[in-house]
Amino acid sequence: MKKLNLIVICLDTFRADLIGNDKKLSFVKTPNLDRLSEKSIIFKQAYGEGQPTLQIRRAFFTGYRSFPWRFNFDRRGVWHHAPGWHKIPPHQQTLAEILLEHGYYTGLIADTYHMFKPTLNFTRGFVSYEFIRGQESDNWHPGNISHVKDKISKYIKNPENPPPVLVQYLLNTLDRESEEDYFCAKVFNKASEWLKYISDNKPFFLWIDSFDPHEPWDPPREYADLYYPNYEGIEYILGYPPGEATPEEIERVKALYFGEVTLVDKRLGLFLEKMDELGLWDNTILMVVSDHGTELMDHGHIGKRPSELHPFNTRILWMLYHPEIKKKKVVNEFVQSHDLFPTALQLLNIPSPKVDGESVWPLVIGEKEKLRDYIITGWADWRIGPAGGRASIRTKEWNYIVTIDKEDKGELYHIPEDPEEKNNIVDEYLEVAKALREKVEALIGQRLPATLPELCDRALSPVSLYLQKKQRLIEETLHDVP
Repeated sequence: MKKLNLIVICLDTFRADLIGNDKKLSFVKTPNLDRLSEKSIIFKQAYGEGQPTLQIRRAFFTGYRSFPWRFNFDRRGVWHHAPGWHKIPPHQQTLAEILLEHGYYTGLIADTYHMFKPTLNFTRGFVSYEFIRGQESDNWHPGNISHVKDKISKYIKNPENPPPVLVQYLLNTLDRESEEDYFCAKVFNKASEWLKYISDNKPFFLWIDSFDPHEPWDPPREYADLYYPNYEGIEYILGYPPGEATPEEIERVKALYFGEVTLVDKRLGLFLEKMDELGLWDNTILMVVSDHGTELMDHGHIGKRPSELHPFNTRILWMLYHPEIKKKKVVNEFVQSHDLFPTALQLLNIPSPKVDGESVWPLVIGEKEKLRDYIITGWADWRIGPAGGRASIRTKEWNYIVTIDKEDKGELYHIPEDPEEKNNIVDEYLEVAKALREKVEALIGQRLPATLPELCDRALSPVSLYLQKKQRLIEETLHDVP
């Protein structure tokens, strides 16, 4: 039997409601993903099981839940030290390792710099990998504030005290001259080049990991102008406008995100054209996924926080193109990130080890009506000390959200009457909340509040530590001047 290739494209911070018939943000231009969705299976109720970034990729790669947090590996040099933010456990096989054992040529192309930090091992099983440097606070380009001083005032109100992440990002992009130099363009260009070299290496498995549209939301200006033109103010590319931000500033921040989404769609589309050119559609399975979304004033904020375990954050994109189907199908049952691993193996006719996830393919071909009645999502936070964060248990009717490690009666939302999940009615339905809470406790293996084994610290980035130390030295010098 001819073996199919597998390509997975992971987009960071890409809201699931940007794509599909229920496209809430229908005005956002994503023509290439829209066309792909017309010949793909769309999992409309796909959610992360443990979020954000590294936690969900580990579940993608291994089929095991990352939540509840339960490992204390060496994480020195890995900022952040959030619960679940660590390497893949040695006893968990990765998708790349298994496919390599079955004769697949495996490749990873990514600019998601967290995957490549010291003590991490997300390259396991990949015959070749390429790390595109420079995203966010990736400690890559040398320099100091003086090299980017003329740029800082474009992005924050107080240029005398810039966030270290902004300083490092501006250093990393000093040499950017055209759209080809943007990170997502580099990722998809390198992925297209990779395809050119594997004609004799089939079957193949390629994982493409684009950190965009994660903040900094910094597309070429014309992309943001598609959504909010004629703006002359500060560009809050870090995605967090100040509390006193004007309505115009907030709209521009949203436009920066939408513009970056459109940029990603364009560059992804060029990669799909390379698949056309190489004739890969008849022998390749393609999945497009995301790790989480972000809030765009849905509940009055911008950004992603463990306190907001609602679909704009926790729902993930999952589209699956199969060459033997090639038509649109919407699956409305619950699936989760750790289901990707066993699904991929089943589609490639490779036995899956026993893992926490389940193949979603029986939902597609009608062998099963559902995989589960409810889903549980944990979202890590950055507090110092024992592992914390919040958990959400979601049914078709309810979403119950509770703090993991502190006394908390939780929040309860009735989805049929409150699809935006804005009306917390926990006090009116304490018995419902109690029953859902007990399911979270059963997964964790403890009563809430729970004490999980992982310990977290501030784990500042090197540029943060450097700028802090430099500021202290300046203050000490000034203090000593007579």
